[in-house]
Amino acid sequence: MITNSREVPAPAEMGTDVIGFTEGAPLWLDLRLESVMEGVLVTGTVRGSATGECIRCLTDLEQELEVPVTELFAYPGKQPPEDVDEDDVRELEGDLIDFEPVLRDAVVPALPFQPVCRADCPGLCSECGARLADDPNHHHDVVDPRWAALQGLAPTAGEPTDDEEEN
Repeated sequence: MITNSREVPAPAEMGTDVIGFTEGAPLWLDLRLESVMEGVLVTGTVRGSATGECIRCLTDLEQELEVPVTELFAYPGKQPPEDVDEDDVRELEGDLIDFEPVLRDAVVPALPFQPVCRADCPGLCSECGARLADDPNHHHDVVDPRWAALQGLAPTAGEPTDDEEEN
């Protein structure tokens, strides 16, 4: 058994359209590699800081993520157990392990599907796009479209009414 802790740069395109790890961002791996009958069992955690945008208000956010990892790398030519699909088995490449696909398979699904800057983020105004967290009393006087034609008949503030014009 060998334990290995190291910092590695994040590979390209590790994330979703909304949140992910920028290429080269530091990821910390704390891994334990054990020799087993079928190959090498890798267990441990991956830690890093993902960046993205809040889906409600579009502000930048940063989220710490720690993901457990468990993967078996089979010896070349070794038959997988009967209950394991052959496509799911990763093989050792000589004495090397290609850990990037395992890293991607563990980290990307662990990212939040809809990241928010805070749980109670009110988002943006649907009328003008203003950030509602900056102005909690923000509102628009919305006229029911069925009454919009009558809006022109009512005097606006400061305009004289027909009665006042006659005098």
